[in-house]
Amino acid sequence: MVSIGLSASAIARIRFAVSPLWETIASLRVLRDPGGHAVHLPWVRRVRGLGVPLLVAPAPGYIPDFLTPTPPGPFPDLDDELAVLAATPPEVVAAQTGAGDPPDPAALAKELRSYFDAALAPDWPRIRALLEAEVYARARTLAADGVGGLLNDLHANVSFAGGTLSVLQRWCTAADVPDGGDLVLIPSVFVWPSVLTVFGAQAQLAYPPRGIGALWESPPDAGADALGALVGRARARLLTELAVPSSTSELAGRIGITPGGVSQHLAVLRAAGLVRTHRDGRSVLNVRTAAAEVLLEANGRPAP
Repeated sequence: MVSIGLSASAIARIRFAVSPLWETIASLRVLRDPGGHAVHLPWVRRVRGLGVPLLVAPAPGYIPDFLTPTPPGPFPDLDDELAVLAATPPEVVAAQTGAGDPPDPAALAKELRSYFDAALAPDWPRIRALLEAEVYARARTLAADGVGGLLNDLHANVSFAGGTLSVLQRWCTAADVPDGGDLVLIPSVFVWPSVLTVFGAQAQLAYPPRGIGALWESPPDAGADALGALVGRARARLLTELAVPSSTSELAGRIGITPGGVSQHLAVLRAAGLVRTHRDGRSVLNVRTAAAEVLLEANGRPAP
C-alpha cells in the first residue's frame, strides 16, 4: 500500500489523460505475462512473434518511471511523449533500470515507435474510442458525485478519504507522499486487471476503464438484428459506434463510409431524435440521445 496526500488545490487540478505511450508500455507487460491478462489473449495471439523492445527492469512487474513521463495534455501525440522519453538523462535510466550498461533512451524511443506501429496502431482507433468514452463517463461522475465519488469508484485497489489517496499494489515499493503534487488519471486497457502508479511532483494513476471485456469482440452485424432492420445497417452501426462522442470524420474512418455519407445518415438520425451534436473546442461531436440508448438496450446492445 502506498499513499499520497492531496491538498485542496491539488484536488482541484486533477485531470485525465489518454496516453498512447502508457498503453505501449503496459502492453509489453501483457506480452510478457499473457496468463495474467486473460482478457487480452485475442490481441496477444495476433501480435505474438513481433519483435519486443528489451526493457531492462530490476524486478518482475516493475516499470521504470522514465518510460512513462507525465502526459503533457489530455490527448498527447505518441511522438511528443517519446521525445520526452528520449531526452531522459543517462544517469536516471541507469538508476531506474539498475543496469551497469543502461539502454540508450533515444534508441529505445525509436524501438517503441516501431513496436507501436506494428502491435497497437491497427487497434488504436477502437482502443482510443474506449478510453475517450471512459473519460467522458468519469467526468459525469465527478460532476455528480465529486472527487470522492470519482476516486473511490476507479478500482478496488484505490481508495480516497481524508485528503489521502491510497493505492494497493503488489510491486510498488515507493514511500508514502504525505504532501503530494498534482494527480493525472490515466485510463489504460492494458493495465487491466491491476493499477499502476508513478508518484512524483505529478503523480500518475493508470487504471483499467470499464468496457474492456468487449474490446476485442468483432463488431456486431447490424444488418442481422432488429435495429438494423428498423433504421438500416449503416445507421445502426453509427449508433453503435457513438458509444463515445465522435466527429463525422472519425466515424467515417471507423465504419468505412465516406464523410459525406456519414453526414447524410447523421442528418436522418438527428431528425429522428437519436443523435445530437455539440461543439468541443474546434471539433463538432455527435452524441447518442437517451432515445437511442433505449433502442440499443431493447435490441440487446449494452449501453456504456
